[in-house]
Amino acid sequence: MDKIISMANSSVLVMVLMALLGTLAPLTEARAFFVFGDSLVDSGNNNYLVTSARADSPPYGIDYPTHRATGRFSNGLNIPDIISQTIKSEPTLPYLSPQLTGEKLLVGANFASAGIGILNDTGIQFLNIIRIYRQLEYFQQYQQKLTALVGAQKARGIVNQALVLITLGGNDFVNNYYLVPNSARSRQFALPNYVRYLISEYQKILMRLYKLGARRVLVTGTGPMGCVPAERAMRSRNGECAAELQQASALFNPQLVQMLQGLNKKFHADVFIAANTHEMHMDFITDPQAFGFTTSKIACCGQGPYNGLGLCTVLSNLCPNRGQYAFWDAFHPSEKANRLIVQQIMTGSTMYMNPMNLSTIMALDSRT
Repeated sequence: MDKIISMANSSVLVMVLMALLGTLAPLTEARAFFVFGDSLVDSGNNNYLVTSARADSPPYGIDYPTHRATGRFSNGLNIPDIISQTIKSEPTLPYLSPQLTGEKLLVGANFASAGIGILNDTGIQFLNIIRIYRQLEYFQQYQQKLTALVGAQKARGIVNQALVLITLGGNDFVNNYYLVPNSARSRQFALPNYVRYLISEYQKILMRLYKLGARRVLVTGTGPMGCVPAERAMRSRNGECAAELQQASALFNPQLVQMLQGLNKKFHADVFIAANTHEMHMDFITDPQAFGFTTSKIACCGQGPYNGLGLCTVLSNLCPNRGQYAFWDAFHPSEKANRLIVQQIMTGSTMYMNPMNLSTIMALDSRT
């Protein structure tokens, strides 16, 4: 009889513990998310700056839940939004947003700014943008605010356990080396030497990010820069991808992966995860119909050949069905294309994610 009572008590205790664990699970699973980079991941920081690199006017945001322009260079959600959605987290607020205070700090922050690159002279035509080292300074400021909220030890834990996304490199070609014929950087460097210089400068940025506490960092390569509608419009004769920019991608991306592997070896951990966004894009650019697109050459919003010239404004051509277009504007993927990219980030093979995808990372980190 005593044995039966003991077993019953044990069962009750197990049920109580399970209930408690159930209520605590969301707290332990909640993971801060930090975003650094350029317009592919900017969620609205440039709205607060005097710059021409802005997406705070219609028709940007036409398919966003509020149907309003938010500063995202998309018809709807961008890559960080969809990652947050997929890992069941709140979307990160732009660091410059006045709403980023109190408990919202626990979610993380988006420091990205349209127009920036690895180099400080990239995007100078956009005037006031948050260059990458300034983004890292803001990350330090953020940590001070977080420490004031939860204490130094807990703040350090939140940062160490956070997921980080960084997207840089495209503008160093599109808005620097190839911006104008005989640009200063193209006179200074032959393309292979320029790529090596970019990789060495990027390594310094990533090492600084590590010193600031980042321990799980998704690093995206450049997309197929020569295949965006803007470059097709300006550089191709028959709508083919622009060869020079494709060559730049082909040089940059493998060296980026190699550099990340070297850093992981140095730190004896898989800190940096390479996301092969070039291949992710090329899948639907090469065979758009297989992914439900009618075109991967023409932007939904724009003007000129392939809707690839100038800005996307209320005066631009605008497609009625954004889901049929791989590109939203002259440079940026549509929300549907962003979803396909995040799908590969989450579950893609080592062809897309090296050394592992985000689902594997989440599973591994949940055990520690």
